Amino acid sequence: MFIVSEEHARDLMTEAAGFDAVESVFAAMSRGDAYNFPVIREAIGHADALYGFKSGFDRAGLVLGLKSGGYWPGNLGRGLTNHQSTVFLFDPDTGRPTAMVGGNYLTAIRTAAASSVSIKYLARPESRVLGIVGAGHQSHFQIRAAVAQRQFERVVAWNLHPEMLDGLERTVRELGLMFVRADRPDLCEVADVIITITSSHDPLLMADWVRPGTHLACMGTDTAGKMEVDKHLVAKATVFTDEVAQSVTIGEGQHAICDGLMSEEAITPIGDVINGVHGGRRSADEITLFDGTGVGLQDLAVADAVVKIAEEKGVGQRIDL
Repeated sequence: MFIVSEEHARDLMTEAAGFDAVESVFAAMSRGDAYNFPVIREAIGHADALYGFKSGFDRAGLVLGLKSGGYWPGNLGRGLTNHQSTVFLFDPDTGRPTAMVGGNYLTAIRTAAASSVSIKYLARPESRVLGIVGAGHQSHFQIRAAVAQRQFERVVAWNLHPEMLDGLERTVRELGLMFVRADRPDLCEVADVIITITSSHDPLLMADWVRPGTHLACMGTDTAGKMEVDKHLVAKATVFTDEVAQSVTIGEGQHAICDGLMSEEAITPIGDVINGVHGGRRSADEITLFDGTGVGLQDLAVADAVVKIAEEKGVGQRIDL
């Protein structure tokens, strides 16, 4: 079995490689060549932690495996990130384990890659103002991935704890962009693309705030009960997602569908747009929304990619198991 440590994964994996891996697996999902298995996610009754598994099989890429991990809210006080995960890959022909990969950095890369894919295919080409709601660890990855897809000139940001915006401002200015702090209604008034990346259980953006033509990438809702945007905004928008089954159960789609504001059939897999089955944005005034719930196949795709890079560069450790 080949082992790629968290440190090596961070050194080897790039935003561009992550984008290619996620775009490819979304396309494979749309074709029916890759599928996710049911997600297991439970409170363990210790340290206020959530723990679970995401797994799947990409038949086209012959990638089989799982990501094991979760959320430990007290980790920051220990000098660790709250999200902890490890990816395990298996030989689909024999079932034997082939790789173990540190998954923390890769989780951030694959989440940002997903929103970046949605921006590539759904945001208006002339988009110049990027809005972001949330300023945690993941927000920095989101910004760096987004700017690769459009010629953004400034970033407008809001966070529940304003002091966290200082770090995000440094990241934005390092990218050569202007940085503006704004209340949420004002952010919506000027942004062409808005990324939400929070752990909220209450709507942070309302339907009447978002102007026509906006593209939203909602990346924080991945559990039953979570909610980043108003359910009426979801119903108003043209909705795309990584996987429809997750959107309607643990993503932004769960609330609008539960209240009868929209149907499951109104949600389109982003892979359909990548493959040309769906045309994507239909007009400059259309509000598009990507519901990024996070699927196991994303984790497997980036883990497989970094294993290949590590083997090519002679980095990592091989052990008999």
